[in-house]
Amino acid sequence: MHTDPMRYRHIKCEKTRFQATITLPGHASDVTVCEAVAEEISDCCQELGLDDDLRIVSIVGQGDRFATGRQALPDELRDAPATQRLAWLERMSLANALAHLPMPVLAVLNGDAIAHGLEIALAADLRVATEDGRLGAGEPDRDGFPFDGMTQRLPRLVGSAMARDMLLTGRTLSASEALDVGLVNRVVSRDALDETAGRVAEQIIAAAPIAARYAKEAVAAAGDLPLAQGLRLEADLSIILQSTDDRAEGLRSFAEKRAPRFTGQ
Repeated sequence: MHTDPMRYRHIKCEKTRFQATITLPGHASDVTVCEAVAEEISDCCQELGLDDDLRIVSIVGQGDRFATGRQALPDELRDAPATQRLAWLERMSLANALAHLPMPVLAVLNGDAIAHGLEIALAADLRVATEDGRLGAGEPDRDGFPFDGMTQRLPRLVGSAMARDMLLTGRTLSASEALDVGLVNRVVSRDALDETAGRVAEQIIAAAPIAARYAKEAVAAAGDLPLAQGLRLEADLSIILQSTDDRAEGLRSFAEKRAPRFTGQ
C-alpha cells in the first residue's frame, strides 16, 4: 500500500489512505519532547485532522522507549513575566492537539512512557504497551509539575487515589499494573507489539468511520456532562447515524452475509 510521508525534521509522519503513524524522536537525550518536537506534532495533528479519509492515527516511539522526561523552563524565562512563561508552556503543550483529533488515536507504547511521555499517551484513545515498559508521572523533584494535561486526564483513567500516588510520590507502574488500573488497554511482549497494534488498527479501520468518530466524541464528553445530557448526546448521535450510507451498508452486508464496505458517508 502506498505510503505518503509528511516532511518534518524531528518526527516522522507517514500516511496511507486510512491510517497515519506519527513516530517520536529517538534517544538524543533523556527528554523526548523539546519545543521543536511539540510544534511539529501540533502542526501534524492539525493537518491530519482535516483528512476525512483517515480512520486512525497511531503514535509510537523509537527503540526501547516511547517518550520520557519533561522539558524544563529555559533559564532565560525563569525571571520573565508570567505571560512569556505561559506562552512557552503553550508552545510545549501538544496533548490537546492529539486528543482533539476527530478519529481514534492509538498510542503504541514500545517502552517507557514517563512524565511528558505519559501525558502524550494519555491523550490517545487506546494504549498498547510492552510488558517490560513502565508508566509514570515522573519524579516531582526532577521532572517538575505537569503542564500537558496529566493532572486532568490521569485521574479520569485510573481514579483519584492512584493519580495522587503517581503525581505526589513519583510512583511508576509496570505495564501489568497499568493494565490492572485501566491505564493501558493491552500488554504484550515486545515481539508481539507491532502485530497487536496492527490488529487493533485494522479493527478500527474496518468499522464504520463515522460511528467510530461519534463514539470517541460521546466518550470524551462523558467526563464533563451530567448523565442526562450525556444520554441525550448519545441519542442525538445515534439518530444522525441512522441516515448515513454506512448504516444502510451495514444492514445490507448483514443481510447478504458479507463484510461491509464502509465509505465514511
